[in-house]
Amino acid sequence: MTYCVGLRLNHGMVFMSDTRTNAGVDNISSFRKMYTWNRPGDRLITLLSAGNLATTQTVVSLLEEHTKPAGERNPGIMEVPSMFLAARLVGETVREVIKTSSDGGLQSETSFSATLILGGQVAGGQMRLFLIYPEGNFIEATEDNPFFQIGEHKYGKPILVRAYDPDMSFEEAAKLLFVSFDSTLKSNLSVGLPLDMQFYKKDSLQKGYQKRIQANDPYYSKISDGWSDALRQAFNSLPDFVQD
Repeated sequence: MTYCVGLRLNHGMVFMSDTRTNAGVDNISSFRKMYTWNRPGDRLITLLSAGNLATTQTVVSLLEEHTKPAGERNPGIMEVPSMFLAARLVGETVREVIKTSSDGGLQSETSFSATLILGGQVAGGQMRLFLIYPEGNFIEATEDNPFFQIGEHKYGKPILVRAYDPDMSFEEAAKLLFVSFDSTLKSNLSVGLPLDMQFYKKDSLQKGYQKRIQANDPYYSKISDGWSDALRQAFNSLPDFVQD
């Protein structure tokens, strides 16, 4: 399992993903789930992945192969003229990988499932954020739905819904995501540290601040402990139930 979030702000986007993968309680590993293609001044495209690890790694490898001059797919992700076409390219690649894997006949198609978040900006176009389904179709973030979550999202969603503000700074958005991820980590052992975080400033067309958050990160520890204390204080401040 995994947990990834792509959050759209008025002045940019924030991406965060965990790195845990597991095939049983005795086989836990860490793999990167955030991938970025950047040509400064031309495009910044970031992909977050959840689902079958072999499927998502194959999708990313194919997208990487198609960035080379001799790539079979033309145009590749570094040549598509818009984020919409980038989303369509990724969707087509996901669909092809799942179909090819399932045609082997060893397991059902659902065993190779993958869901992706794609965000960024191509020169001449707007900053855009998409959620791409295993079938290859996708939807775009809007003012009414300004963020996407994939993987184990139910524990962290209430925090995002209650506290999100499109005008918040990158620092405030990072704090919001830290709380959302901390709540998820405490509720589901299949999501785990380290976490990867990246900022993108609107119209910059280059990679912004990025960081890998380890288990001993002092800010993460402060947020985790502070949020627990704040919840206890909020709970204690509520009126007690009175029997009729």
